[in-house]
Amino acid sequence: MKPSITPIDREIRLGDDEFIVSKTDTKGIITYCNRVFMHIAGYSEAELLGKQHNIVRHPDMPRGVFRFLWQTLQDGDEFFGYVKNMCKSGAYYWVFANVTPDYDARGRVVGYYSVRRKPSDQAIAALAPIYKEMLELEARTGAKDGPDASIRLLQEKLDAMGTTYNDLVMSLDN
Repeated sequence: MKPSITPIDREIRLGDDEFIVSKTDTKGIITYCNRVFMHIAGYSEAELLGKQHNIVRHPDMPRGVFRFLWQTLQDGDEFFGYVKNMCKSGAYYWVFANVTPDYDARGRVVGYYSVRRKPSDQAIAALAPIYKEMLELEARTGAKDGPDASIRLLQEKLDAMGTTYNDLVMSLDN
């Protein structure tokens, strides 16, 4: 069960040379976390291992982004995206995430690796308003249909820009 944490308006920033690394099983349960993850998020290894990765999910993040992430992974592709996470203290931190399927010797997915790094300010400035609009749509639409509705909204915005999600996020951090 995810702990109840009240968000606070205090940002923690990753250093330019810091990388958050974690590994999960196929259900999103954390099986490995590096020291940078523990330090930034404010959790001990014991508090993270065996927990759902959404332990650091910030309520400002639309559920549609995570649904899109899981759809991408289930298609066998790697995911790149920007995520606002929440620390144990309630502070927040932004990351540019790469999530990759982990395959066993027989080619079966046995989990996922994620490496996150410091995002650029311009990337956050570009995506935060879109995420806010997605989140507002999810609130209006409801828990059941909200994530799919917000994915449709995101796709409409991408179509209007003449780009894909991957092309957009890869262009924002250059």
